[in-house]
Amino acid sequence: MAKTRSKAKLAKGVWTKSDLTLLKKLFANHSTAEVAERLGRPLDATKKKASRLGLRKARSYMKKLGRG
Repeated sequence: MAKTRSKAKLAKGVWTKSDLTLLKKLFANHSTAEVAERLGRPLDATKKKASRLGLRKARSYMKKLGRG
């Protein structure tokens, strides 16, 4: 796993460009919990941001989970 940032360094709710890039890169093919951990953010915040950006899980990922 990649290093997570200290939460004290982030202003509450601020998403950097690199955070958004990583979220967009990983969200479709990784569990949301894993993405949240990599970003050093709460699961609910990660879900909400992905939803607001219109990100969806890939069909191949969902099939792998038995939901496709």
